[in-house]
Amino acid sequence: MTDLRKDPITGRWVIISKERAKRPHGFAREPLDRGDSELCPLCPGNERMTPPEILAYRDSGGPNDSNWTLRVVSNRFPALRIEGELGKTADGIYDRMNGIGAHEVVIENPSHDVDLFDLPEKQFQNVLWAYRERFLDLKRDHRFKSAIVFKNHGLAAGAALAHSHSQIIALPIVPKRVMEELLGAREYYRFRDRCVLCDIVMQEMEQKIRIVEETAEFLVYAPYAPRFPFETWIVPKRHQCAYEMINENQAYALAAVFRRTLRRLNIALENPSFNFIIHSAPFEEGASDFYHWHVEIMPKMTNVAGFEWGSGFYINPTSPEESAKFLRELPE
Repeated sequence: MTDLRKDPITGRWVIISKERAKRPHGFAREPLDRGDSELCPLCPGNERMTPPEILAYRDSGGPNDSNWTLRVVSNRFPALRIEGELGKTADGIYDRMNGIGAHEVVIENPSHDVDLFDLPEKQFQNVLWAYRERFLDLKRDHRFKSAIVFKNHGLAAGAALAHSHSQIIALPIVPKRVMEELLGAREYYRFRDRCVLCDIVMQEMEQKIRIVEETAEFLVYAPYAPRFPFETWIVPKRHQCAYEMINENQAYALAAVFRRTLRRLNIALENPSFNFIIHSAPFEEGASDFYHWHVEIMPKMTNVAGFEWGSGFYINPTSPEESAKFLRELPE
């Protein structure tokens, strides 16, 4: 059974998941090979190689048929499992609970060799809409306090399969990183009676030096204090605390700007590995006034080394103003 264990000094929770050690390629260090689609568990025709689908988009046919355009399944090697009770308990001074949660794989398209940023906008929109559908479903389970969407693209970013996919993990706790954002946003709101990300959007639109792209609905910019070279955020201009609050028009607008941003980074950095994460308010946190959902995209251009691990500081050799200018001026 997977464990969730809490560090009593920092308050950080850690997932101890022995089952994930059984994953194929779990400790691979060679570049990811596209491999043979006949052996890929995420390709059409290989539905038997995955758990039954949770959600799928298809024009015709029944569940687990091979004529899908998008599929969501449980991870075969989940970090957390949906079955069981939390079983919160003490172990001396330590706190632990059973590894209860949900770990899902969003298979973004049926083509084995097409990346997310090369999908047509409508298919990209379907991916974003599937995230929303899964959030709405997962928040009905009152054991879950929060969920995150993330994508690992490339071996350096943690991808184990080349077929383009992203993942959703629902958790019985609010992760430390999200809690830090909540606390900072709440404090800013307490003193200024305004959302900090709404204020950041306004200032970035005035200064213009860190903007990569601006649309009617979204701002794409390099954050003022980025941890990594070419770290890029996408923030909705309208105040919304939770990702699942988006409507169809917003999803379409986000698909367009998100796709362009990933394509810019892919061209500028010559097909880098990258991670993206959608940060959304916890399910029952009462954060509607002060929290603001957003997307963080982090190309893997540098390694986190001893100083960063020991201090919590990041050393970034590229200023956000330089990276935003470079991305902004790329030809369409």
